[in-house]
Amino acid sequence: MEPLENNHKQRRFLIITIFLVVGVFIVLLFLRRGRDGGEDKYRTEPASRGDISATVSATGTLSAVTTVQVGSQVSGIISKLYADFNSHVEKGQLLAELDPTPFLQSVEQRQADVTKSQVEAANVRVTYNRQKRLAAAGLIAEADLDAAKAAYDSARAQLALSQATLQQAKTNLGYTKILSPISGQVVDRAYDIGQTVAASFQAPTLFTIAQDPTKMQVKADVDQSDIGKVAVGEPVRFSVDAYPDQQFRAAVSQVRLNATVNQNVITYPVIIEVSNPDLKLRPSMTADVTIQVATVRNVLRVPNSALRFRPETDEGDSQSGRQGSGARTGSRGAGAGGRSGAAGGGRTGRQQGQTVYVLAGDEKGSKDGLRRVRIKTGITDGHFTQVAAVVAGELKPGDAIITGLQTLKVEQTGGNTNNALGGRGGGRMGRF
Repeated sequence: MEPLENNHKQRRFLIITIFLVVGVFIVLLFLRRGRDGGEDKYRTEPASRGDISATVSATGTLSAVTTVQVGSQVSGIISKLYADFNSHVEKGQLLAELDPTPFLQSVEQRQADVTKSQVEAANVRVTYNRQKRLAAAGLIAEADLDAAKAAYDSARAQLALSQATLQQAKTNLGYTKILSPISGQVVDRAYDIGQTVAASFQAPTLFTIAQDPTKMQVKADVDQSDIGKVAVGEPVRFSVDAYPDQQFRAAVSQVRLNATVNQNVITYPVIIEVSNPDLKLRPSMTADVTIQVATVRNVLRVPNSALRFRPETDEGDSQSGRQGSGARTGSRGAGAGGRSGAAGGGRTGRQQGQTVYVLAGDEKGSKDGLRRVRIKTGITDGHFTQVAAVVAGELKPGDAIITGLQTLKVEQTGGNTNNALGGRGGGRMGRF
């Protein structure tokens, strides 16, 4: 009986202990909620000084600065090739030959026509000279002399025609040798030995030659909303998929006027000069381009998320309610600030700029631990925005700028995590 009674006492003691622990935990939880229930937890990030660069992003295609397509002006069968892909060629170098047999035959035929025309012209000239002598002696009519002169002129014209035809045949024979017009590197070869080249209406492309692969260019398509910010000489950085961890440097060399319209999207071509001494970059690569259009150094800056933050206002305070409503509605907030500025002397209207909130603690003039600062903004890099001027209030480096409210998940972590996120780490979350 004693062991059973002891077990019963132990079980009852364990149950009582569990209830006491749970009760204490509930009491502590309610006490904490009662202490923190009326306070908002904010994510902050300090205002700082630093550099800001405004950029324009675009996508472009790499190509050589000068690319020449080498074609054939005559039709024929390719008999010999002297250059292949990636071959380095010099200006005037022989690249390929077409079968010259039909062209040689044409030259020989035209040469025979010239010889025949020369014989006929010589015979007619003898006749014309004889007729002149007879006409001078009065032995023939004037009409016979005119007919002899016409025959002689016709023979001379036929000789000139035969000579021109021969020259054309020789020129076509010369076209069977395909020469390089520039020094460079063969990028593409379109035909093999034995293939027929048909040059009927246009010259077919046999080779594509890039003049200097160490100098390339990117043709980037910039949207019409950003083209006004781009100017010649602005620095550029870009990357290609082949080297995702490497940034290449370049500069804008030309902003062209011929816009392209694709599905109602208007873009303008921007030409970017690129140095390629190690030949890493290749034609037709896709480049992700970032053009640096403006830079300011050592300026006061705030995180972009701080410009979007608006605190909850006390509805019982009509003045605070009006200010909060104005702050939440962007442009209306600027209008309200304009009216306040007018009351203080001078109509400033929308020049009041944007509003940020500083965690002020118990500072004099602050409400609910927040201090409202109205600023005029400058350029932005997507993470930070320049403070061009402080219109109302005070803002200096190190001030805790509120970027948002802490989430429930952050509050439940408690302790060191909550403090860390309430500081700089929380500011990073808000900035994103």
